[in-house]
Amino acid sequence: MRSRRPFVRSLPLTGPLRLNTPSDMWFKPASSVVVATAIPNLVLLRADRLDLVMYTMAGSLCALYGHNLPYARRARAVAGVVLGMVLGLAVSLVTASLTGSTAVLIAVGALLAAGQKLLCDATRIGPPGPVIFTFVSSAALFAPQRLGQVPGHLALTLGAGAVSWAVTVVAPALIRRDGPERRATARALNAAAAHAAEPGHRTHRAAVAAVHGAWGTLLAAGRPTPARRALERLVVHAETALSTGGPDGAEAARLRTWARLTRARGPVPDPAPAPGTDAELLGVDAERAAPEARGTLRALLRRLAPGSPLLPVAARTLVGCALAGYICSAAGVGRPYWAIVTAASLYQANVTLSWNRTLQRTLGNLIGVLVFAAVLPVARTGPLALIGFCLFFGFAAEALITRNYWLGSVAVTPMALLVLEYAGRHPAGELIGDRVLDTVIGAAVGFLAAVLVTNRRAAGRVEQALAAAEQARAHAVRTLAAPACGPAALDAARRRLTGSLVELREAEETAAGEWWQRDLPQEAVLAAERAGHRTLAATAKRRGPILPAQENGAV
Repeated sequence: MRSRRPFVRSLPLTGPLRLNTPSDMWFKPASSVVVATAIPNLVLLRADRLDLVMYTMAGSLCALYGHNLPYARRARAVAGVVLGMVLGLAVSLVTASLTGSTAVLIAVGALLAAGQKLLCDATRIGPPGPVIFTFVSSAALFAPQRLGQVPGHLALTLGAGAVSWAVTVVAPALIRRDGPERRATARALNAAAAHAAEPGHRTHRAAVAAVHGAWGTLLAAGRPTPARRALERLVVHAETALSTGGPDGAEAARLRTWARLTRARGPVPDPAPAPGTDAELLGVDAERAAPEARGTLRALLRRLAPGSPLLPVAARTLVGCALAGYICSAAGVGRPYWAIVTAASLYQANVTLSWNRTLQRTLGNLIGVLVFAAVLPVARTGPLALIGFCLFFGFAAEALITRNYWLGSVAVTPMALLVLEYAGRHPAGELIGDRVLDTVIGAAVGFLAAVLVTNRRAAGRVEQALAAAEQARAHAVRTLAAPACGPAALDAARRRLTGSLVELREAEETAAGEWWQRDLPQEAVLAAERAGHRTLAATAKRRGPILPAQENGAV
């Protein structure tokens, strides 16, 4: 049965502006970007070439990425981010050096924004996602440039990117080499504790996603060291807690204690193993030994293939950024790159989330312009003051943005405007007026493009995810019922089912916020989730083969 729903949904006004609990790791990107920015800025200050900060800033901003990944994968991810930043900047600088046509520059900026959106969504890199790439490439399109300068400017970006890589990957790995795994395990334990305290579909779903994320982090971390093996045993405890039938305050308190100790700097808690731990870890080792690169590439190509639900969102980005740029240019803005960036920043997984981001971006930018006007006289007192304000706002942006995007934008906007001061002073009134106009036009036109460029593939993605979840559950049931079921097969079946349930929830939430959709099979989604969670509970309990009656309804 499909739920009836209107093609056009009402949009919230106050909910998107409420403050959230800050991220448990906001200080990682905040401190990293400050260090990665300060080092090249001080070098340029020493050389009396602060006019080149825009190019080193492109590499420094790469330090915002990869903080949720284990170090082995983070090293590859941040290197890829630096390479992508250099390539996008190269296209912008070469284009800027070859033409002064605003129409051509806007078209190239929109194409770059759409491509960056598509690739970031397909590789699932972020936060902060594609907006940093778009900010750098769009700003570079409207910067004065000669073709002979391009190699040197790209070298500066690459050098600053190398600093970002060292700050993001090497430095924290030397201090705490298992930090990402410990944080992921602590999140799984806390989510399992919430479910043990208040069992229900919502808490179970959140715990399943957290446990799935913890296993993904541990598998990506590399070979199983003693500390990682202890973390794996704790994740098994979290998994086992998902099979609890009723509230268990003692178990919830125990899981929370382990989570607190896991996140701390002391040794990893090492409680008695949960039932079936040895068998599960054998399965984990078998999965770890399987080649990963081919499967990762196959998944990436599948997300980029014709029919992918990511393509309509990239089309929205292309249309919205181009229209925003052209309208701002027609309104008299000489360098309408901020309109392109504003439009690009709006596009989330669906129209409702894009509306939320429109409100947040507009409010944050307008307040940020006022902050810029207040600090500009002080920032112009000397180069150290300018550098200090940029570092402060960079740190503040990451500290605040996890509370709400609009709050982070209050710090991002003055930082972006102050970066222009490195190349020379600009009339304050012109900067403020252009930024306000860019923000309003970019937000309005960008959201209009989100409404008009439909994503009718969202409902199809739900149906595909529903079929995949049902197939994964049937496979898990058959695996459990097999007389000679080994730990590797059971672990692979459980991981496949968990991943399919996470994907199903993501697909349903995306489609639920999309406009112009056919009716969604919400009842079937809910039934599939509940059946899948019961099957996961059966695999956690390790109670042997499933009886036919269980296969029909109890599992």
